[in-house]
Order: sequence, then structure tokens, then C-alpha cells
Amino acid sequence: MWRYIAHIILTYRRVLIVLLALITIFMAKKAQEVEWSFDLAKTVPETDPEMKFFQQFKEQYGEDGNILAIGLSDSSIYELENFRRFKYLTEELTRLEGVKNVLALPNFPKLVKDNQTKQFKLKQIFKTIPDNQDSLNLLFEQALKLKFYSGQLVNEENGATLLLLTVRKEVLNSANRAQLIDDIRFAGDAFSKVTGIDLHYAGLPYTRSVITGKVKNELNLFLILSIGITGIILFLFFRAINAVVIPLIIIGIVVIWSVGTLAIFGYKITLLTGLIPPIIVVIGIPNSVYLLNKYHQEYQLHGNKLKALSRIIEKIGIVTLITNFTTAVGFLVLSYADIVILKEFGIVAGINIMATFVISIILIPSLYSYLPDPTPRNLRHLEFRPLDSVLTWLDKIVHNRRGIVYLVAAALVIGSGLGMTKIIAVQYMVDDIPEKSDIKRDLRFFEENFSGVMPLEIIVDTGTKKGVTNLRNLKKAEEFELFLDSIEYISQPVSVVSLIKAARQAYYNDNPALYSLPNSRDAPFILKYLDDEVDSLGVSAAFIDSTKQKLRISLRVADIGSLKMDSLVSQVIQPKIEEIFKGTKMTATVTGTTLLFIKGNKFLIENLQTSLLIAFFIISIIMAILFRNVKMIIISMIPNLIPLIITAGLMGYFGVPLKPSTVIIFSIAFGISVDDSIHFLAKYRQELFANSFIVPIAISKSLRETGASMIYTSIILFFGFVIFALSDFLGTVALGVLTSTTLLIAMFTNLIVLPSLLLTFDSGKRDPQQHPLIESFDEFYTEEEDEEIDMELLRVKENNKGIIDSVPQKK
Repeated sequence: MWRYIAHIILTYRRVLIVLLALITIFMAKKAQEVEWSFDLAKTVPETDPEMKFFQQFKEQYGEDGNILAIGLSDSSIYELENFRRFKYLTEELTRLEGVKNVLALPNFPKLVKDNQTKQFKLKQIFKTIPDNQDSLNLLFEQALKLKFYSGQLVNEENGATLLLLTVRKEVLNSANRAQLIDDIRFAGDAFSKVTGIDLHYAGLPYTRSVITGKVKNELNLFLILSIGITGIILFLFFRAINAVVIPLIIIGIVVIWSVGTLAIFGYKITLLTGLIPPIIVVIGIPNSVYLLNKYHQEYQLHGNKLKALSRIIEKIGIVTLITNFTTAVGFLVLSYADIVILKEFGIVAGINIMATFVISIILIPSLYSYLPDPTPRNLRHLEFRPLDSVLTWLDKIVHNRRGIVYLVAAALVIGSGLGMTKIIAVQYMVDDIPEKSDIKRDLRFFEENFSGVMPLEIIVDTGTKKGVTNLRNLKKAEEFELFLDSIEYISQPVSVVSLIKAARQAYYNDNPALYSLPNSRDAPFILKYLDDEVDSLGVSAAFIDSTKQKLRISLRVADIGSLKMDSLVSQVIQPKIEEIFKGTKMTATVTGTTLLFIKGNKFLIENLQTSLLIAFFIISIIMAILFRNVKMIIISMIPNLIPLIITAGLMGYFGVPLKPSTVIIFSIAFGISVDDSIHFLAKYRQELFANSFIVPIAISKSLRETGASMIYTSIILFFGFVIFALSDFLGTVALGVLTSTTLLIAMFTNLIVLPSLLLTFDSGKRDPQQHPLIESFDEFYTEEEDEEIDMELLRVKENNKGIIDSVPQKK
């Protein structure tokens, strides 16, 4: 079959080149339609009960992750001129398009009792700024009496204060978010320049926008670096410009196809799918290396260019197809997870890895058929003495030091197994950011002064309609809120309870001592504001449902990590809920973006672990089909499992946590590393046939021929992935370092452990009744068949431009 495919490709290469060009033009046009995703990645399925509850919460109360906080801690802010500028900043931010409202010290309102209307009215304390400091100080005293804002907007201990901006939903998840953040920073920087007061920024809208912007810049950088590094390595290997340009043309086409694929499927560019182009560059180049290396080897044997081009398709076409498929499996299994971002990443990457094979197997023979024959300089890499010395050394180790090889491998596996026990699975809301970065510095400011900015919500169901107006229920809710307020990582809760307490304080002329729930005497008047007709504050929409059965408690929490947060919710808050509300109809449910993030992180890791097992299972089936021999399946798997175990051990010893950005490397690296095993075993089987099934000779010759390509491709993969270590994001750094390390170790295990295992456990004997698929690889045909290919299927001629061409031979 592959002989026929070679004939088709070389005979109709012009048509195929034009067809690929047309498809690429189409994909390029589609690529222009692709958009960046500004939504918060959903890692919990829509069908999950907690996700359903959170969606209902958002429908009732709106987004909880749309608060952007600006904080400062400088006593000079309370000076007359600086405070006037602070008020101006607040007003300027309020006017920005995309900002729903701003709450800050200069504009926060107080409740005022209106005896005529029997309602509470809102009045700004700092409606105008006084002309002197003493008058301003009197207003500050009034403001600090309002217990509702204590711990929310002002830290009474050190005077730190903040502004809370609510971002409109339509801006939060759109490209306009970046412009809004720029406008906010511009206003803030202008304020800081005039006053000398540093501002700190935090909140999901701000963090997501800054990280997305940085990722965009990094992806462009990594794409350029991956192309540059692979180009340099290709030139150093092959010493020919065409050996650089043609592979890069192939990779450029696949990159365009990958972005076009996103548009065709209606996917957006996320932090994961954005990594596909540089990953495609790195993973796609080995195809070209194997094909070019084989082309040069064949040409060196007989000096016939067309025959050499035909034979690279015939001999390693199917093995390249299989290796591309195993690599694609490492990505495609990610689509098993019921998580949108993983599905999109796995599907698009897997499809385009297979597309890389199709494009490579067509373009390399086709384009090289129009180029001059390889020169001795181009073939010099086949006899590269340093590489020859390395291969000789490897051959000696495999034949003479197998005992040491097994001892070293066993020691590494045992040591790594101990390291694996030290791995912890943890992720943070603001993760993978260097500790010295501005984002982390600002986040620490809010955690130290206001217990954090991450949203957490609790819905208390009283069990009956209008239960929120029941004083007994409110006291139970207050007891629960006091408990929450006592937790170190949680800010003072905000709910209808705290608003009622503020109303009572206002009713008694702002007496701080009376910031409490009403008693039976004053409750009838104070609770009256909950009625729709007198709800001039709009409390119902923000904190209670339409039936007044449920009330919302809003909290801000520190970014303490998924482990601590999970323990906080399940072992601290949940037991207290059961204790406080025991014996009543009341229940409480914890929800919010932070809680769903924790669950999503656990869900993501579990799915990625399952994906790795599926990848292992599928690749095992592929090996079973190839060899039809259980012993060979085990032998082929061991060299590819050892690198994964060693990498996991290193993660444990160096404190690298298990999280999505680190778990994902295992299935990807496993799919890639198996390629070397398939190439080596395909050559090994061929050499067994050619050398009377003498295993030592077959091993030595296999190392000589495939070892060079395995080293070349491993070097390219190593440097291609290690460039991600230049990232500002620790997750991307981990992805690059761990993947490159795993693939480098896999190169050694496939060059040392695999042939050692074959020498020890494979007798070389072949059952004449069985014909495993592996025997279809490489040179399982005779030289006479090669002559038949050249003479009967193709006729070579020289056209009037001196270019070698081929046409079908007439029968």
C-alpha cells in the first residue's frame, strides 16, 4: 500500500501542493475569525449539582466575581488635599464605561432615619469636601462610627482603605475588559503621581485581564523562539538551508491549520489552546527529522534521488503515521474529560498533529524532488564523529553493562517512588505568578489588611416564605455570621443581617453600641424596610430572594490554596452550619466562584489522571496490534514509564505541586516518548530479518541507524519545550521544564534500557505462522521490489527546464 501511496504522492505532487496551498489559504481566512476567550474557565461540568446551584445563584443575584479592588495604606490620604484628590479619583472611576458602581470612603453612604416617610434615606457623608482639616476630621469621626463599613472599606487598626469597583457583566467577559483595566490603571497612576500614594490592585477582573495580556505576549514570544531554535538546530544537524526552510514551511502551514481549526469548531483562544501553535512547532519537527535523515541514508546507499524519496514513504510512512497517532493520543485523551477547555485543547492539538503527518509525508518528498541532489556536505551528518562516538558508547553499555543499567534504573525508580509520596495537589486562585510580582504583592496587601478579595457566597434558606423577616431566623443567621467573622481568612460578612444592624444604628442616631439586630420593641419599624414598597435601598435584589425565604451572605476570603480552602469549607464551615441550624428548618449552602474553583481543580486533576490511564491503555492496544506479543508490549512500555516515574519523583522532592499545568505533561510526554520506542523496534525487527535473527547484531545496527534520529529529535523536543521555562508563569515554566526533562530521560531509556531489555528477554525467534503489523514497517521487502517500484510505477524524465519530473508509465 505504501508503495502505491509513494507513487501517488510523487506523480501528482503538483496537484497535492496546490491542494495543500488552497486548504492553507482557507484556514488562514478562518484563522482571522478566531477570538480570545475572556470567560473564566469552567472546569466543573454544567450537570454538576454544585455548578447548577451556582448558576441559579448568579441568575438571582448576579456575578460574584466582578469586583475589582483598589487599596492603599498611607496616612496622608486623610489630609485635606489628598482626600479631595481621592474623591475625584472615585468620581472619575465611576464615570468609566464598564463600571457599574464604585464604593469607597469618599462616596459611601449612611442610613438616615426619615421620620416623615417612615423610611431610611441614603446620605453621603463626604458629599462636599470641607475647606479645612478640622471639619474633614469631624466627618472622618462620623464615618468611623458606621460599623457596617468597618473591615469592609476601612481597616480601623492602621487606616488602610480601599475602593470597590463593580464591573458590568457584558464588559467582564469581553475584549473591552482590557481597555477598562487600562483606563482604571491610567486614573490610578495619575492619582499616585500627584499624591505620592501607592495603589494596590486585586480582584478577579483585574487579575484575569493582566494575566491574559501577559499570556498573549508570551505566546507570540514562544512561537518565535520555538521556530528560531528548531531552525538553528535543523541547520546544525543537516548543514543545508533547504533542510531548515522546508520543515519550517510545513510547521507554518500546520500552525495556520491549528488556528483555523479553532475557528471551524467555534472554539476561542484560551490559555491552553493558545499553547497549541508553539507546541505544534516543537512536536511537528521530528517528522521532518526522521524523513530527512532517512532520505539522506537512502541517497547515500544508491545515489538515486527519486528512488530515495519514494523509499522514505514506503519504508517509514506507516511508522511515522503510528508515531504521530500515539503522540496525538496523548492529546486526544484530554477530550475524555468533561471539561470544556481540556476538550478543546485535546481535540484541536490531536487533529493537527495528525495533519502534521499528512503535510510532512506529502511536502518533503514533493518539494525535494524539485531540488538538487544532496551534496556530500549535506550527508556529512550521517558520519558525524561525536555522534558516532556516543552511539558506540551506548552500544557498549547495552552489550556489556546491562546489570549496571538495570541497577541504576531500579534505583531511580525506587528513589522516585519515594519522591512521589511527597507530592501534594494544590492550586491557588491567583496561581503560577512569581512571589515577587506586583500581582502577588498587591494580593498580600489585601490579605493582610482586609482578609483577601476572593469571593465566597453562602445562601441561607429559612425554610419558609418571608422567613427572612422572622427575628428568630435573623438571630440564627447572625450567630453564623459572627462565627464566620472570627475565622482568620474571612472578611466581615455582608448580608441583610448586617444591613438591618446598620439600620438599627441609624435609627438610634448612629450610636455604634446599637449596631445589632433589633429587639421585640423596635423590630416592627426597623424590619419594615424589607417590604417591597419601602425598599428604597434595593436590598431585596442584592441580598434576599423574591419570596424572602432565602438570604445571601457575601464574604471575601484570602487565596489560601485549594487544600486549605477545601478544609475550611468541609471541616470548619459545614460542621458549624449543622451545629447552628440543627433543630430548625434553616439550611445553608456554600457556593461562589472560589468554591467552584476548588472543586474544579480537584475535578480537573482527577480527569487528567484518568486521561493518562486511557492514553496508557490505548497505546498498549497499539503495541499489542503491532507486536501480538505480551512480552514485547511490556518491554516497549517499561522505557516510557520510567521517565514519568522519575519526573513525578522530582516533583515530590522539589515541591512542585500536582495541578492541571503539571498533570497535563504526563499524557503528552508519554504519547511523544513512545514514538522513539516504535521507531527503534521497527528497525530492530527489520534487522532481525536481515541478520538471521541474531539479536546482538540487530540491536547494534538498530542503535546505529535509528539512534541518530532519536537523539536529533530528542534534542529538538528538549530545547523546544525548555523555552517555556522563560515564562513569567510558574505553571508554564513547570510545563516546559518537566516535559523537556521527561523527554530527555525518555531518550536515554529508549536508547539504553529498551535495547538492554531486548537483549535479555527477546530470543529473536519468530513464529512463522504469525505476521504482526510491525513487520510492515521499514524494509520488509526485497531489493527486487525496489526495482519494480522504480521501473514499473514511475518513469523519470528531464523537462526543458532541467528539472527532474516523473510521470505514470504507460502500460
